[in-house]
Amino acid sequence: MAVTKYVSETKIVEHNQQIVFDYLSNFENLSEYLNSGLIEKITKQIPQVKITDFESDRDSCQFKITGMGVAQIRIVNREPYKTIKVESSGGLPLSFTFWIQLIPTTAFQTKMRLTLHAELSMMIKMMVGSKLEEGVNHLAETLKNLPYK
Repeated sequence: MAVTKYVSETKIVEHNQQIVFDYLSNFENLSEYLNSGLIEKITKQIPQVKITDFESDRDSCQFKITGMGVAQIRIVNREPYKTIKVESSGGLPLSFTFWIQLIPTTAFQTKMRLTLHAELSMMIKMMVGSKLEEGVNHLAETLKNLPYK
């Protein structure tokens, strides 16, 4: 298996860097957002992926993906206001490390970029490689528009 790197486009979030970091570094915030309808939207856009049983705490989340098993994601490092590092575990056919990088542009704007390192077999890469690239950009756009508070 080889590690493949996917980097999102840089997005501008219309919030202070600390607010963005504090929100994204707590999976309980994402649980509230995902359970308010985002999971259903994902299922409609990608019918072959059905996500159920989403649960989270501050540092981790887990959910079932039909046909693939239970996915677990854990925040393994927080560098205050700059970087959040996330790693996967569980029953997925791939493992990944994911970084959310934040850079202030003004007092009320933050640049955000996502980097995904995925360990994929050649067959999995051929099947989902382009979808992962699209997915990283789509996730960056989604995170940009979260209801930061």
